[in-house]
Order: sequence, then C-alpha cells, then structure tokens
Amino acid sequence: MKIIIILFWILLSLVIYSYVGYPIILYILVKIKSLFSQKKEENNNNISLPEVTLFVAAYNEKDYIATKMENHLNLNYPKNKIKHLWVTDGSNDGTPELLKKYPEVIVLHENKRNGKIGAINRGKKYITTPIVIFSDGNTILSKNSIKIIVDLFKDSKVGCVAGEKRIYNKNIDDATGSGESFYWKFESKIKKWDAELYSAVGAAGELFAVRTELLEEVEPDTILDDFIISLRIVKKGYTIKYNPKAYAIETASANIKEELKRKIRISAGSIQSIIRLKSLLNPFKYGIFSWQFFSHKIARWIIVPFSLPIIYILNALIILKMQSINNIYTLLFFLQTIFYLFVFIGWIFKNKKIKFKLIFIPYYIYIMNYAVWVGLYRFIRGKQTVNWERAKRA
Repeated sequence: MKIIIILFWILLSLVIYSYVGYPIILYILVKIKSLFSQKKEENNNNISLPEVTLFVAAYNEKDYIATKMENHLNLNYPKNKIKHLWVTDGSNDGTPELLKKYPEVIVLHENKRNGKIGAINRGKKYITTPIVIFSDGNTILSKNSIKIIVDLFKDSKVGCVAGEKRIYNKNIDDATGSGESFYWKFESKIKKWDAELYSAVGAAGELFAVRTELLEEVEPDTILDDFIISLRIVKKGYTIKYNPKAYAIETASANIKEELKRKIRISAGSIQSIIRLKSLLNPFKYGIFSWQFFSHKIARWIIVPFSLPIIYILNALIILKMQSINNIYTLLFFLQTIFYLFVFIGWIFKNKKIKFKLIFIPYYIYIMNYAVWVGLYRFIRGKQTVNWERAKRA
C-alpha cells in the first residue's frame, strides 16, 4: 500500500509540474532575470538588412498558392532582398505549374515524393542567402515577420528563430478549433518565457528561420524536421530565440478526426526526436537547456500521457484500501472523474460550434495524450511514414 501511495504522488507531482509547475517556475525565473538585464534598443536600419530565402516545401498546395504568394510579396521587407524558393516534389495537382506564373519564385520539382525532410535536404543546396526562413504553404505570415526575425539574428549566439503559430479565433467554435487555439496560446506563452530565460525548446514548421551555415542534412526518415533541425542547432552551442510578433496563422483542422491524425504523427515524431536528441539531457554540457528540454518536452510528451491513466487507477485502489472516504484521495479522485466527465461531454459535442469554448479543453487534452499512445505504437512498428498527409483545414 505504501508503494502505491508513493508512486501515486510521484506521478501526480510530475503531471502537475508539467502543466502548472514548470510554467510558474519559468515565469518567476524570467522576472528575476529581467531585474538584472538591460533592455536593448531596436535598430530598424534597412541598410544593414541581409538577404533572406523564403523556403516552402509544398505538396499539392494549389488551393493556397494565390493567397500565400500575395502574402509573401507584400511582406514588409525590401523585395530585392527576398528570394522565394519552393520545392514541390511529388505534387500532382498543378502546384508547380501555378508557381511558375510568379517570376520571383524558384521552383524545384521532381515527380518522386520523399516527404518534407526530403524536400528540405534537396532544396538546401539552392539557398544562397545567410538566413533561410521556412514556412508552410497554407499559412499566412505577419507583415513584419521577416524584419522581426532578422533583428533577432543580430545576436551572434542566436542560430535559430522560432515564429509563433496562431489559429484563427472564432466567437463560436467546435472542439478542434477551441482546443487547438487554446493549446497554441498556452504553448506560445511558455515558448516566449523559455526564450527569455535562455532558449526556446524547438520551433514549429509553420514559421522558423536558421542561419544557413548551420543548416545540415537530416536523416531521410525524420518525421519532425522542424524540431530536429532547430535542436541540432542548440547542440552546436547556439540558442533559439522567439518573438510572438513574428507569427504564422492558419485555420484549425476541419474536425477532431483530422486533428487526431496530425497529433498522432507529431507524437510518433516526438518519440523519434527525443531518442535522437537525448544527449541534450546532459546538464553538464547543456546547462539550463537540459532542464528546459526535460520540463517542456519530455515531461509533457512522454511522462504525462502514460501517467494519467495510472494515476486514476492508483487513486481508485488507494480509496478502496482505506476505511474512510473523508480524505485528500477521495477529493483527487472526484476531481479526476469530473475531468473525464468533461472529456465525455466534449466528445458528445465535438462537432457542435458553441460560444463557451472552455468546455472542450479537457477533451482536447485527452486527445493530445491519447495520440501519444497511438504514436508510440506506430513508431515501434515503423508504421509512421515521413510523407505527411496534411490534415484538412476548416
């Protein structure tokens, strides 16, 4: 019984630490650091602006090309300092043909599809600028995003800049839109504090940039290219910076089935990435970043999903073994039951668009953690392909 109680509290503490404890500690440390840091003045001198390459690895994106290119061509950055590079390998919907209508764009295309990482590996040799900015074909970049990103690279210790991912917010929405929007607001806040303390822990493929000299070829079976590319730059001794004003915005997945498909792929890729980047957990070499990596990614991606069902089962066993129900264990079991009740309610109404969107948060959290179980199964079985089947968007 004593072992069960100890295990229960260890796992519960880790879950609370992951979702609540780490953000609070991070916030406090950032505030303490700010007391001893001097704010740098922004320099908007256009004369010193470097050339950049906007790199898009696209697969069957014909429905987004007109909007995407209009966005890229109207970004607040000197047009003669932007090179547009698209790799459209495997596309068979007319994407490369549509892109050839834009004289500014270099289009690389071959019929064989090797996934996004294959496109990046193939296209990297065509990058001639000191900075390359990656984004997805279906995202819209904030008007000043390039200027903001370039400004962060003025620090020679910065090897990568992560942009913010945003989801279009609606007054009424279903489980997918509500959950995804909430998650990225929460994730972006932690990423901001991570970067302010030392370094962001990875970048999202919707918008991130790297120094071209640090971009190296990645294993062709890599599932999460953005995460591996960005953290291998950290392994070289550089940091990942972040500014929420440089953002990419897109619509939420069309429904929970599409979102689950996306989350399962990310989960399989997360497990693969942690195995390949496990050396970052060495605090003697990577210092505070090892703590950030464990707290922000490993705890949430590995520990929490497998702890949640075990905590509920252990809690029930403890109550059954005890004589009285007037104790903390009964209260905790009640709170967990309420959480799973809201998961069930969210599942019932998952396709209903409602104004009180918070009702869907427990269901979305459940879906995220369930996806890890499925992602682990796929990874072990080698069933997760690098060829990304894009989730349908609302």
